[in-house]
Amino acid sequence: MFIIDAHLDLSMNALEWNRDLKRPVAAIRRREKDMNDKYDRGKGMVSLPELRRGRIGLVVATMIARFVEEGSTLSGWNSPEQAWAQTQGQRAWYKAMEDSGEMKQITNADELDKHLQLWNDDTVPDQVKPVGYILSLEGADSLVDLSYLERSYQYGLRALGPAHYGPGRYSPGTSMEGPLTKAGVELVREMDKLNMILDVTHLTDEAFTQVMMLYKGPVWASHHNCRALVPHQRQLTDEQIKILIDRDAVIGGVLDAWMLKPGWVVRGKNDPRTENITLDLLVDHYDHICQIAGNTEHIAIGSDLDGMFGQEQSPYDMDTIADLQLLKGLLAKRGYTHQDVENIFHKNWLRFLKRAWV
Repeated sequence: MFIIDAHLDLSMNALEWNRDLKRPVAAIRRREKDMNDKYDRGKGMVSLPELRRGRIGLVVATMIARFVEEGSTLSGWNSPEQAWAQTQGQRAWYKAMEDSGEMKQITNADELDKHLQLWNDDTVPDQVKPVGYILSLEGADSLVDLSYLERSYQYGLRALGPAHYGPGRYSPGTSMEGPLTKAGVELVREMDKLNMILDVTHLTDEAFTQVMMLYKGPVWASHHNCRALVPHQRQLTDEQIKILIDRDAVIGGVLDAWMLKPGWVVRGKNDPRTENITLDLLVDHYDHICQIAGNTEHIAIGSDLDGMFGQEQSPYDMDTIADLQLLKGLLAKRGYTHQDVENIFHKNWLRFLKRAWV
């Protein structure tokens, strides 16, 4: 079944992890087997061949670059201009993938329809089809000023989340408190004028409430799970889920182990197998949202696989991202119908995009 994954940090992996994503995952792991500069070396799960093998033919692909003040313990860039330059390098990688026929940027409904026609054409082997991508910016720090938002829209940026981890120039993010900054309020208003998709992922509770009052355009939660099941500010409360449902939003379930099950302590010490971290835990979060919504029209996939973690912090019943297809059987065992699975795998994101891009 065709899958849409609404959150993958592909260009970050290509540039900062130095991974050739045109290669099979096994080849990338072999090249990294003696490296230890990052926790997930030799444990990556995502590459373009694996996306095709799993029929994950459309993804929301990010650019990401954080600005950090002097003294910050977070990794990042020392000026907004440097952060902007990093995102432009990431964008250049996506364009290189397009030039080589590996990927195809999708910016409007017509392009979306043509891409879906290609992926539905059984006469063309999946392994030669380009992976479609919708360009998203995770954290807005790299926008030097608001003129950079318009510039980004012109080259195809279609979704944006104002926050990431820690302090931000436009909004505080995960593990923080407080509302949007003054510049953040202006950013949201400019996004509204452009009819961009606003991603609430990583917003503080205060900023979430503020954004939902300010913003009139399309809103999604690209990679989020439920706070009722795993208590942490990074997760969505039941009230936030209700607000998103009322806005016809879709919530993409994320596969980072600590967001699936409470009690995950330290990467490298906790182990997905001994902690019984499986794909079935994601279905628990889906169930919770469906009980609130009364249907399956607001849940989907936003895996975040290889988002600064790999096999060491992912469901142990997955080897690569292609194993997202295993969700079909797990959902069926819980009583989800074929129509429900289609909703989760691709139809909910498609309905959302077609509404947003009228």
